Amino acid sequence: MKERCFEINEQGHNVRCKLYAEDPRAVRRVVLFCTGFAGHKDNNAAHRLAEKLLGKHSDAALLVFNWPAHGDDVKKKLTLSDCDAYLTLVLREIRSRFGIDRPDCCATSFGGYLALKYISEHGFPFRRLALRCPAVPMYEVLTHTIMQGDDYDRVLRGKDVLVGFDRKIVVTRAFLDSLRENDIRERDYLDWADDVLIVHGTADEVVPFEGSRAFSERNVIELIPVERADHRFQNPRHLDLANKYFLQFFEA
Repeated sequence: MKERCFEINEQGHNVRCKLYAEDPRAVRRVVLFCTGFAGHKDNNAAHRLAEKLLGKHSDAALLVFNWPAHGDDVKKKLTLSDCDAYLTLVLREIRSRFGIDRPDCCATSFGGYLALKYISEHGFPFRRLALRCPAVPMYEVLTHTIMQGDDYDRVLRGKDVLVGFDRKIVVTRAFLDSLRENDIRERDYLDWADDVLIVHGTADEVVPFEGSRAFSERNVIELIPVERADHRFQNPRHLDLANKYFLQFFEA
């Protein structure tokens, strides 16, 4: 399996991407991978899904990219508008590079929130969308789980704080306000329900499983629980099981 990094430089943005493909000239199907909060394109889950995908289809590719202010991205602060712009540019790149109008998409956590927000505002740009532990209540996830100590109080006082995992992300009051104003639980996804799948660990310590259950029931989206899986699916058997569900979903 070959890896190639490249950048999309358009509209004042620099989107850093990684492509997994045996032969980019022979690609006929693409899976777009959207990482979670404070994740990056050098993502282990993306790598493992690419191994499974390319092991079955020599004409397939997986593309993963950095969200704004994530990984080695050049932006210093995170905004939802920049996230929207990055996803638009990546989808355009897939169309121009491979001639594929609607790739499959696998999105995790914050990436799941952003993908769901995007389709509610722009329509459904994917063939199928597979979500792992989507952070549907992203405002609560960030303020109650990811932020620590007095981070929340400091942001409310107008201070920027650094939060996250692999890379610390600057969180501003404006970003928190935008998350609160864009609560996707209030939006309707029934039109796309047949083309969306949610896989969620029952032991998720970051994004409560019950949130996905309520969201899936309201929108008639299939939900597959993975018993005892945590948020990151750190147990390789749990991650392999999720990838199995995703690839089966993409094959249907």
